[in-house]
Order: sequence, then C-alpha cells, then structure tokens
Amino acid sequence: MDDNKRVLPSRRQVLKTAGLAAGAAVPLLTTRRALAAGYPQRTIKIIVPFAPAGPTDIMARILGDGLGNALGGNVIVENRPGASGNIGIGYVAHAEADGYTLLVTSSAYVVNPSLFARIPYDPYKDFAPITELGTTPNMIVASPKLGINSIAELFARAKAKPDELNYASPGAGTTPHLSAELLKIVGGVQITHVPFSGAAPAIQALLAGTTQMAVAALPAALPFVQSGQLTALALTGEHRWIDLPNVPTMIELGYKDFVADTAQFLFAPAKTSPDIVATLATKSMEVLKRPAVISKLRDNGYDVVAHGSEALSKYIEGEVPRWHDIIVKAGIKPV
Repeated sequence: MDDNKRVLPSRRQVLKTAGLAAGAAVPLLTTRRALAAGYPQRTIKIIVPFAPAGPTDIMARILGDGLGNALGGNVIVENRPGASGNIGIGYVAHAEADGYTLLVTSSAYVVNPSLFARIPYDPYKDFAPITELGTTPNMIVASPKLGINSIAELFARAKAKPDELNYASPGAGTTPHLSAELLKIVGGVQITHVPFSGAAPAIQALLAGTTQMAVAALPAALPFVQSGQLTALALTGEHRWIDLPNVPTMIELGYKDFVADTAQFLFAPAKTSPDIVATLATKSMEVLKRPAVISKLRDNGYDVVAHGSEALSKYIEGEVPRWHDIIVKAGIKPV
C-alpha cells in the first residue's frame, strides 16, 4: 500500500491491541513456568572444557550422576578441551539457553580473562551462575633431598641463594602456577618456573630429581606426601586438609588472604529461564550435600562448597579482578 494512503489505527484500536498484548503476557509466563515445572524433557548435556579423567571431568561426572537422579532425567558429560578451557566455555556461552546445555568448569573461568588478550566469553554477562560445586587446594611440595621443611626455610634459602631454586607446575596459567607466583610475590623471592603438560609429569619430574619443588593440586601430590616421597610445605586453601593435619595453610603462616585453590562451578547460558536456573541450583545443592557424594568428592581431593547462584555471582565479581592483580604483579603478559 502507498504510505500516503496508509490508514492509521484509531485510539480505540490501539488500546484494544494493547489490552490483548497485556493479556497474552500471562499465558506466556504461565507457559514458561509450566515448562520449568516439567523440566527436563530430554537429555541434559554438561560440557567440560578439559580432557576426560581430569579434576573438572571427575567433578562433572559425579555431579551429573546425582543430578540426573534428582531431576528424574538423563544427564551426560561431553568433553570439549582446548585453549586452556576457552573452547568449551565459549561453546556454552553461545549455546541455546534452554537448560539442556550446561557448563562445569574450573577456576580457569575467572583466570583466563587476564591470561588471554581475547577470550570467547564475558565472565560477567554470558552465563547464569548456578552453583559453586567445590574446591581443591594446591600444595607446595619439595624433594626431601632439598632439606627444606617449611615456607620460612624456603624463603630463607631463596633469599640467600637467588635463582638457585626451581619449581614444576602443571602448566603456565594454571592455578598451581599462579599460586607459586603469588608465593614469590609475598615472599619477595625468585624461584624459576619449569612448566609441564599436566600434574602427573610435573610430580614425576620432582620425584626424578629434575626439579627441586612443585606446586600441584592436592590430589596429584597427596599420595607422595603420605608415602614420604615428598615434603609438604604448605597448602593454599582456606583450611587444613583432613588427611594432612600437620600441613599448615599459607593463611596460618601469616600470609593474609593467601587463598589460591582450584574451584569448580556450574553455569548455564545467560538467558536461561530463571525458573530452570533455580531448579538446577536447588537440585545441585541437594546432590552435593549427600554423604555418599561428599565422601566420593573428598576421595578425589575436593572440599564440597554447595553455594547457590547469588553467592557464585559475587564470587566471580571478586575473583576476576583478584587474579588479574596477581597476574599483573607476576609480570605475566596476556597471549
């Protein structure tokens, strides 16, 4: 129709249409709640942005088993590793926000924004936080042949003989690596970093005498500390580990706020229905509080957290800038 001859609606017609639209909002809201109430209606997929059999994969599979039972549906885990977790995280950031594609990831989520010049997600905007699942502390360990049995002795040796000491880590940019860099910052010392392609080769290098020390997640180092093959100097978590009652935390040693653990989180894409997010949060926390799940996660080196959406959101807001500050102070340049 010619624009000059277009018939504009009357005021009455506008009001009538607006009334219909307002009335339509109620059924739409009811439909969304009905869908959430019937959720899930098909298989839920949890994306893990790391390789199978690693700490995050183990967490996701333990959670997935319990969550499937709690929801009365099927939950599977799919691994999409690469680029320090960025590939898998980015995949979920752009997935359909229907509650059927979720993400279980580690502290890489809050660290990567400062390690990389570009990442495929915005840690504040692209996800709906569901639950903080658990944490595992990192452990600072040394070869008994080194003759260092405490952090105080480590700092004294490093200051007396600069550049003599080295340490192994599971790789550049991992939380064990950043824990060691934070250790160097608070101690005012220089210790050479020797990165490996995972916790197992890092520990093996230490056992073989290739390196003098290592910083690794607790599960990787614990058996060798318990057998006496390695000396544990300190833990980087908030409290002592139940199986290592004599190993202090860095906080206990007087280094305030020295917490550099590896946390695990559950997320959904940002526009997922709040009702579905609430359901997932409630059910996840129920699963995490089961004694059998707590025991299984403890056996794998995890301390269960089970904090909900609001607490996880605040955690992210604090952790992204905190790790940025550590990375800048350590002189690590984004790649």
